[in-house]
Amino acid sequence: MADAASQVLLGSGLTILSQPLMYVKVLIQVGYEPLPPTIGRNIFGRQVCQLPGLFCYAQHIASIDGKRGLFTGLTPRLCSGVLGTVVHGKVLQHYQECDKVEDLGSGNVQKEVTPSFDQVIKETTREMMARSAATLITHPFHVITLRSMVQFTGRESKYCGLYDSIVTIYREEGILGFFAGLIPRLLGDIISLWLCNSLAYLVNTYALDSGVSTMSEMKSYSQAVTGFFASMLTYPFVLVSNLMAVNNCGLAGGSPPYSPIYTSWIDCWCMLQKEGNMSRGNSLFSRKVPFGKTYCCDLRMLI
Repeated sequence: MADAASQVLLGSGLTILSQPLMYVKVLIQVGYEPLPPTIGRNIFGRQVCQLPGLFCYAQHIASIDGKRGLFTGLTPRLCSGVLGTVVHGKVLQHYQECDKVEDLGSGNVQKEVTPSFDQVIKETTREMMARSAATLITHPFHVITLRSMVQFTGRESKYCGLYDSIVTIYREEGILGFFAGLIPRLLGDIISLWLCNSLAYLVNTYALDSGVSTMSEMKSYSQAVTGFFASMLTYPFVLVSNLMAVNNCGLAGGSPPYSPIYTSWIDCWCMLQKEGNMSRGNSLFSRKVPFGKTYCCDLRMLI
């Protein structure tokens, strides 16, 4: 019980701290660019025309809505985080209780110190079920969070309170409206999880020497690296999911010219791939001008 409470508190603290970052990220993902490009330098030191980064974008939001405005959508996101942590923990706890029953029935059998690939598959499957259950239950709050943020593009107030947002979505879109963008989000989470755990197992088993004294530290680092690598590969699923969650919902940010009306998440994926925008919003610091966009940037300064 104490562990669950500490996880909820820690998760809530991280959610509050990261809220401005997610707010900026979501607005960039839907294609909202209120600030003109500036002249900067790339990693090779060459002058390039690039879009403002995280801090300039956040300052722009704060100049309009104040610093409090940077935490728009925090309430439904906190509800999503707390509920997701509880559901995730309950599912894993159920599997642990099943293991205890099996151990009591077959006697105390000493488990292997080094996990086999079968154990990795078993643990990953359980983690997948726990994450999927948490995602399924908390997705309505995720949709409300995204729509509350995207309102900034058109200065709307359609999704303000949590209760009013629930009523609005149900009245206009029915139950399915609460699960807009769910499929690509689930697919991204599942693929990322399996990639991360499979790569970590391969690295820990075949690339690291088990005789090294810092073996446990090395394994934890490899897990973090493979997790980062997997999240980078599956980022397009996150982008498509967020775009589908706000698409054609009555907000300016989910309608032309910011976003076309997509018929399905596959249509959204194909269109983003065709435009070369599958990584839009992935970087918040060094941001290139998207292909096909025109801005008032004095390119003569680059010569």
